Amino acid sequence: MSVEIPTHWINIAADLPGDPPPPPLSPQTGQPAGPDDLTPIFPIGLIQQEVSFDPEIAIPDAVREAYALWRPTPLRRARRFEQALGTKARIYYKYEGVSPAGSHKPNTAVAQAYENAQAGIRKLVTETGAGQWGSSLAFACSLFGLECEVFMVGSSYDQKPYRRSMMQTWGATVHRSPSDLTESGRANAQHPTGSLGIAISEAVEVAAQAPDTNYALGSVLNHVLLHQTVIGTEAIAQMELSGDQPDVVVGCVGGGSNFGGMTFPFLREKLRGDRDVRFLAAEPAACPTLTRGVYHYDYGDTAGLTPLMPMYTLGHDFVPAPVHAGGLRYHGDSPIVSALVRAGLVEARAYRQNETFDAAVRFARSEGIIPAPEPAHAIRAVIEEATAADEAREERVILFNLCGHGHFDLAAYDAYLAGTLEDPEFSESDMEAALARLPEAPALA
Repeated sequence: MSVEIPTHWINIAADLPGDPPPPPLSPQTGQPAGPDDLTPIFPIGLIQQEVSFDPEIAIPDAVREAYALWRPTPLRRARRFEQALGTKARIYYKYEGVSPAGSHKPNTAVAQAYENAQAGIRKLVTETGAGQWGSSLAFACSLFGLECEVFMVGSSYDQKPYRRSMMQTWGATVHRSPSDLTESGRANAQHPTGSLGIAISEAVEVAAQAPDTNYALGSVLNHVLLHQTVIGTEAIAQMELSGDQPDVVVGCVGGGSNFGGMTFPFLREKLRGDRDVRFLAAEPAACPTLTRGVYHYDYGDTAGLTPLMPMYTLGHDFVPAPVHAGGLRYHGDSPIVSALVRAGLVEARAYRQNETFDAAVRFARSEGIIPAPEPAHAIRAVIEEATAADEAREERVILFNLCGHGHFDLAAYDAYLAGTLEDPEFSESDMEAALARLPEAPALA
């Protein structure tokens, strides 16, 4: 189902109900963060996108030209999966695994690399969990002549060596996090499996020390989710061509970028009264930020270098168990996604590791695509939705975002197929200890 590459990103901030979301706070002063708090690590073009309330933002021509390497991405009906499930529900998926890096992450990596190149920046530094973001930024930097340095979460660094190879092929330098290269890394040496929060601290620390170096983030922030809305915009046009409209839209959630990218264009239509649709966010039970976290101001990183953001959080120094869905091992969540969950506009569910791999294998054996562990959580939710529809004898159209392939995650599949894949436990005591160390900040209504 072919459609045009979108010309604009959708800014859901313009349509959010009620008062504007609470602002991020400066980690130094505790006051609302302004451009001066962000310019040490971000170019002005991205800062303007971060704080914008314009309903749409034009995509630069150079970014659309780069998107044309893989966009528009296909939308497919999962007929064989429907048959395998024995469901009458109609299931569709938007497949972002056709990008050069094999996931949705280049949608924002290209946009961020472009804005930094326009600002005269020489190098970008970032963190990566499963390696999808790091490989995407390495790819994007190669397009715009930037150097790229990546701090990769230790557990994923060990589990997914070929993600490292992808980054290095595109010219990036990759470090295992926590490393001994930064104060943040040395201070967290007691957590050898690492976490996204620790890796973010290391990357921000490096970026803040060099005037020609900036930081790039693969999720959470407004401008990152903004760039991902090309997914949902294309999906709306493709669903119209299919003759169906979704009753529920599903995505996995770590920081929120692929979920927001798929759902925000649909959500805007719902908020404007043009569509009746539900939204379902799927996360890992070992890192259940939206389903078990508290809504509070918290740092986006472990060391407390980033602005404090209003979000659901498990505590900035909570270190999740090393599940294979490394891209979902984040203590917090996008402030916008968090606000939508709090407002009841998005439902969140958490799934254990083995049940997500069961869903992934069932999908692979019917549709042929081996999913990454992250979107396997969405597939688990899709199965639940289809089963519930059949039990209620309701027609239901389900759309989900298959945000990446699992070609570099086969060690996890090996463990599942051998019956040795663990279901790491969520540590209530570790969360309570981390929540006790939340920064002092204004209460959130």
